Amino acid sequence: MSTIDPTARIEDGAVIGEGTSIGPYCVIGRHVVIGANCRLIAHVHITAQTSIGDDTTIYPFVSLGTPPQSLSYRGELTRLEIGQGCTIRESVTMNAGTVAGGGITRVGDRGYFMNCSHVGHDCQVGNDVIFATSATLGGHCEIGDFVFIGGLSAVHQFTRIGPQVMVGGVCGVRGDVIPFGLVNGQYASLEGLNVIGMKRRKFTKERLATVRSFYQKLFHGPGIFAERLSAAQPMASADPAIAQILSFIDDGKHRALCLPADPRDRH
Repeated sequence: MSTIDPTARIEDGAVIGEGTSIGPYCVIGRHVVIGANCRLIAHVHITAQTSIGDDTTIYPFVSLGTPPQSLSYRGELTRLEIGQGCTIRESVTMNAGTVAGGGITRVGDRGYFMNCSHVGHDCQVGNDVIFATSATLGGHCEIGDFVFIGGLSAVHQFTRIGPQVMVGGVCGVRGDVIPFGLVNGQYASLEGLNVIGMKRRKFTKERLATVRSFYQKLFHGPGIFAERLSAAQPMASADPAIAQILSFIDDGKHRALCLPADPRDRH
Protein backbone atom coordinates (compact mmCIF):
# COMPACT_ATOMS: atom_id res chain seq x y z
CA MET A 1 0.00 0.00 0.00
CA SER A 2 1.00 3.61 -0.55
CA THR A 3 1.59 5.74 2.53
CA ILE A 4 0.73 9.44 2.56
CA ASP A 5 1.64 11.74 5.44
CA PRO A 6 -1.43 13.60 6.74
CA THR A 7 0.28 16.96 6.11
CA ALA A 8 0.72 16.24 2.37
CA ARG A 9 -1.70 17.78 -0.16
CA ILE A 10 -2.70 15.46 -3.02
CA GLU A 11 -5.14 16.97 -5.53
CA ASP A 12 -7.99 14.88 -6.89
CA GLY A 13 -6.90 13.15 -10.09
CA ALA A 14 -3.29 12.49 -9.09
CA VAL A 15 -2.18 8.86 -9.39
CA ILE A 16 0.07 7.39 -6.71
CA GLY A 17 1.67 4.00 -7.43
CA GLU A 18 1.64 0.95 -5.20
CA GLY A 19 4.21 1.06 -2.41
CA THR A 20 5.01 4.74 -2.86
CA SER A 21 5.46 6.91 0.22
CA ILE A 22 4.59 10.62 0.27
CA GLY A 23 6.31 12.42 3.14
CA PRO A 24 5.37 15.51 5.14
CA TYR A 25 4.27 18.70 3.40
CA CYS A 26 4.48 17.40 -0.16
CA VAL A 27 2.17 19.03 -2.73
CA ILE A 28 1.06 16.91 -5.71
CA GLY A 29 -1.00 18.36 -8.57
CA ARG A 30 -4.05 16.81 -10.19
CA HIS A 31 -2.32 15.75 -13.44
CA VAL A 32 0.65 14.04 -11.77
CA VAL A 33 1.35 10.31 -12.10
CA ILE A 34 3.87 8.76 -9.69
CA GLY A 35 4.99 5.17 -10.23
CA ALA A 36 5.37 2.29 -7.80
CA ASN A 37 7.80 2.17 -4.88
CA CYS A 38 8.82 5.81 -5.10
CA ARG A 39 9.81 7.82 -2.06
CA LEU A 40 9.08 11.53 -1.65
CA ILE A 41 10.88 12.33 1.57
CA ALA A 42 9.33 15.72 2.44
CA HIS A 43 8.47 19.18 1.05
CA VAL A 44 8.35 17.98 -2.59
CA HIS A 45 6.30 19.99 -5.09
CA ILE A 46 5.11 18.34 -8.32
CA THR A 47 2.78 19.95 -10.83
CA ALA A 48 1.78 20.03 -14.55
CA GLN A 49 1.43 16.74 -16.45
CA THR A 50 4.39 15.18 -14.67
CA SER A 51 5.01 11.44 -14.65
CA ILE A 52 7.66 9.77 -12.49
CA GLY A 53 8.90 6.22 -13.03
CA ASP A 54 9.04 3.46 -10.46
CA ASP A 55 11.66 3.33 -7.71
CA THR A 56 12.55 7.02 -7.80
CA THR A 57 13.62 8.83 -4.63
CA ILE A 58 13.00 12.59 -4.32
CA TYR A 59 14.53 14.66 -1.55
CA PRO A 60 13.20 17.80 0.18
CA PHE A 61 12.52 21.06 -1.64
CA VAL A 62 12.54 19.53 -5.12
CA SER A 63 10.18 21.21 -7.61
CA LEU A 64 9.11 19.25 -10.69
CA GLY A 65 6.90 20.23 -13.63
CA THR A 66 6.86 23.92 -12.84
CA PRO A 67 6.21 26.28 -15.76
CA PRO A 68 8.99 26.69 -18.33
CA GLN A 69 11.19 29.72 -17.81
CA SER A 70 10.44 30.98 -21.32
CA LEU A 71 8.94 34.27 -22.41
CA SER A 72 6.87 32.37 -24.99
CA TYR A 73 4.97 30.44 -22.32
CA ARG A 74 1.28 31.34 -22.07
CA GLY A 75 0.09 29.02 -19.34
CA GLU A 76 -0.44 25.90 -21.44
CA LEU A 77 -0.57 22.53 -19.68
CA THR A 78 2.63 20.78 -20.77
CA ARG A 79 4.57 17.71 -19.67
CA LEU A 80 7.59 16.47 -17.75
CA GLU A 81 8.50 12.78 -17.92
CA ILE A 82 11.04 11.27 -15.52
CA GLY A 83 12.17 7.66 -15.89
CA GLN A 84 12.65 4.84 -13.40
CA GLY A 85 15.17 4.53 -10.61
CA CYS A 86 16.23 8.18 -10.46
CA THR A 87 17.65 9.92 -7.42
CA ILE A 88 16.71 13.60 -7.23
CA ARG A 89 18.46 15.42 -4.42
CA GLU A 90 17.60 18.57 -2.48
CA SER A 91 16.35 21.68 -4.33
CA VAL A 92 16.54 20.20 -7.83
CA THR A 93 14.22 21.86 -10.36
CA MET A 94 12.91 20.42 -13.63
CA ASN A 95 10.55 22.45 -15.82
CA ALA A 96 7.76 21.24 -18.08
CA GLY A 97 8.04 21.81 -21.83
CA THR A 98 6.78 24.60 -24.06
CA VAL A 99 4.31 24.25 -26.90
CA ALA A 100 6.90 25.65 -29.32
CA GLY A 101 9.45 23.05 -28.19
CA GLY A 102 7.11 20.05 -28.47
CA GLY A 103 5.45 20.40 -25.07
CA ILE A 104 7.54 17.85 -23.19
CA THR A 105 10.72 17.65 -21.12
CA ARG A 106 12.11 14.11 -20.84
CA VAL A 107 14.55 12.62 -18.32
CA GLY A 108 15.66 9.00 -18.66
CA ASP A 109 16.17 6.15 -16.21
CA ARG A 110 18.60 5.91 -13.30
CA GLY A 111 19.68 9.54 -13.35
CA TYR A 112 21.43 10.97 -10.29
CA PHE A 113 20.72 14.69 -9.89
CA MET A 114 22.66 16.31 -7.08
CA ASN A 115 21.39 19.27 -5.10
CA CYS A 116 20.33 22.43 -6.94
CA SER A 117 20.81 20.98 -10.42
CA HIS A 118 18.33 22.13 -13.08
CA VAL A 119 16.76 20.68 -16.22
CA GLY A 120 15.27 23.41 -18.40
CA HIS A 121 12.17 23.23 -20.58
CA ASP A 122 12.07 20.88 -23.58
CA CYS A 123 15.35 19.18 -22.66
CA GLN A 124 15.85 15.54 -23.62
CA VAL A 125 18.10 13.81 -21.06
CA GLY A 126 19.30 10.23 -21.47
CA ASN A 127 19.77 7.32 -19.10
CA ASP A 128 22.37 6.91 -16.35
CA VAL A 129 23.40 10.56 -16.24
CA ILE A 130 24.99 12.29 -13.26
CA PHE A 131 24.46 16.01 -12.68
CA ALA A 132 26.72 17.33 -9.93
CA THR A 133 25.75 20.18 -7.60
CA SER A 134 24.16 23.12 -9.48
CA ALA A 135 24.72 21.62 -12.94
CA THR A 136 22.29 23.53 -15.16
CA LEU A 137 20.68 22.94 -18.56
CA GLY A 138 19.17 25.75 -20.61
CA GLY A 139 16.09 24.97 -22.67
CA HIS A 140 16.02 22.47 -25.54
CA CYS A 141 19.31 20.73 -24.64
CA GLU A 142 19.92 17.12 -25.69
CA ILE A 143 21.99 15.04 -23.27
CA GLY A 144 23.09 11.49 -24.13
CA ASP A 145 23.37 8.40 -21.93
CA PHE A 146 26.12 8.12 -19.28
CA VAL A 147 26.91 11.84 -19.33
CA PHE A 148 28.53 13.43 -16.29
CA ILE A 149 28.15 17.21 -15.84
CA GLY A 150 30.41 18.73 -13.19
CA GLY A 151 29.40 21.02 -10.38
CA LEU A 152 28.43 24.63 -11.19
CA SER A 153 28.56 23.94 -14.93
CA ALA A 154 25.95 25.37 -17.28
CA VAL A 155 24.90 24.20 -20.74
CA HIS A 156 23.61 26.81 -23.23
CA GLN A 157 20.14 26.34 -24.68
CA PHE A 158 19.87 24.11 -27.79
CA THR A 159 23.25 22.51 -27.06
CA ARG A 160 23.77 18.79 -27.63
CA ILE A 161 26.03 16.66 -25.45
CA GLY A 162 26.72 13.21 -26.85
CA PRO A 163 26.71 9.94 -24.91
CA GLN A 164 29.48 9.18 -22.41
CA VAL A 165 30.73 12.77 -22.22
CA MET A 166 32.53 14.13 -19.17
CA VAL A 167 32.02 17.85 -18.49
CA GLY A 168 34.35 19.32 -15.88
CA GLY A 169 33.30 21.62 -13.06
CA VAL A 170 32.57 25.34 -13.47
CA CYS A 171 32.25 25.06 -17.27
CA GLY A 172 30.14 27.13 -19.62
CA VAL A 173 29.26 24.73 -22.45
CA ARG A 174 28.34 26.74 -25.55
CA GLY A 175 28.94 24.19 -28.32
CA ASP A 176 27.89 20.64 -29.15
CA VAL A 177 30.16 18.06 -27.48
CA ILE A 178 30.99 14.92 -29.45
CA PRO A 179 30.17 11.51 -27.97
CA PHE A 180 32.91 10.25 -25.64
CA GLY A 181 34.35 13.77 -25.34
CA LEU A 182 36.06 15.33 -22.33
CA VAL A 183 35.53 19.08 -21.97
CA ASN A 184 36.85 21.54 -19.44
CA GLY A 185 37.57 25.21 -18.88
CA GLN A 186 35.59 28.36 -18.11
CA TYR A 187 34.27 28.34 -21.67
CA ALA A 188 34.35 24.62 -22.26
CA SER A 189 36.83 23.34 -24.84
CA LEU A 190 37.48 19.79 -25.96
CA GLU A 191 40.44 18.28 -24.10
CA GLY A 192 40.30 14.75 -25.44
CA LEU A 193 38.30 11.58 -24.96
CA ASN A 194 36.60 10.40 -21.78
CA VAL A 195 38.91 7.40 -21.58
CA ILE A 196 37.98 6.50 -18.01
CA GLY A 197 34.29 6.43 -18.94
CA MET A 198 35.04 4.37 -22.06
CA LYS A 199 36.95 1.82 -20.00
CA ARG A 200 33.99 1.59 -17.65
CA ARG A 201 31.82 0.83 -20.69
CA LYS A 202 34.17 -2.08 -21.50
CA PHE A 203 36.14 -0.55 -24.39
CA THR A 204 39.13 -2.80 -25.11
CA LYS A 205 42.66 -1.43 -25.50
CA GLU A 206 42.39 -2.04 -29.23
CA ARG A 207 39.17 -0.07 -29.54
CA LEU A 208 40.56 2.77 -27.45
CA ALA A 209 43.65 2.95 -29.66
CA THR A 210 41.50 3.05 -32.80
CA VAL A 211 39.22 5.81 -31.52
CA ARG A 212 42.16 7.82 -30.16
CA SER A 213 43.89 7.67 -33.54
CA PHE A 214 40.71 8.92 -35.21
CA TYR A 215 40.38 11.72 -32.65
CA GLN A 216 43.93 12.92 -33.22
CA LYS A 217 43.51 12.97 -36.98
CA LEU A 218 40.17 14.79 -36.81
CA PHE A 219 41.00 17.44 -34.23
CA HIS A 220 44.79 17.81 -34.38
CA GLY A 221 45.76 16.80 -37.91
CA PRO A 222 47.02 19.15 -40.66
CA GLY A 223 44.73 21.44 -42.63
CA ILE A 224 41.41 23.04 -41.74
CA PHE A 225 38.74 21.17 -39.78
CA ALA A 226 36.37 20.75 -42.75
CA GLU A 227 39.12 19.01 -44.73
CA ARG A 228 40.01 16.74 -41.84
CA LEU A 229 36.33 15.87 -41.31
CA SER A 230 35.94 14.92 -44.96
CA ALA A 231 39.08 12.81 -44.85
CA ALA A 232 37.91 11.03 -41.68
CA GLN A 233 34.59 9.82 -43.12
CA PRO A 234 35.98 6.45 -44.34
CA MET A 235 37.08 5.70 -40.75
CA ALA A 236 33.42 5.26 -39.75
CA SER A 237 33.71 1.54 -40.52
CA ALA A 238 36.68 1.10 -38.18
CA ASP A 239 34.66 1.29 -34.95
CA PRO A 240 31.02 1.98 -33.96
CA ALA A 241 32.16 4.82 -31.70
CA ILE A 242 33.78 6.58 -34.66
CA ALA A 243 30.61 6.19 -36.69
CA GLN A 244 28.63 7.61 -33.75
CA ILE A 245 30.91 10.66 -33.50
CA LEU A 246 30.72 11.36 -37.24
CA SER A 247 26.94 10.97 -37.26
CA PHE A 248 26.66 13.35 -34.28
CA ILE A 249 28.70 16.00 -36.11
CA ASP A 250 26.58 15.61 -39.25
CA ASP A 251 23.37 16.07 -37.25
CA GLY A 252 24.35 19.47 -35.82
CA LYS A 253 21.75 22.20 -36.24
CA HIS A 254 21.77 25.01 -33.70
CA ARG A 255 25.19 25.23 -32.08
CA ALA A 256 28.77 25.18 -33.30
CA LEU A 257 30.92 22.20 -32.41
CA CYS A 258 32.94 22.34 -29.20
CA LEU A 259 36.57 22.18 -30.38
CA PRO A 260 39.98 22.02 -28.69
CA ALA A 261 41.31 25.35 -27.48
CA ASP A 262 43.75 27.14 -29.75
CA PRO A 263 47.20 26.85 -28.08
CA ARG A 264 47.86 30.46 -29.06
CA ASP A 265 45.01 31.56 -26.75
CA ARG A 266 46.98 30.41 -23.70
CA HIS A 267 49.52 33.21 -24.05
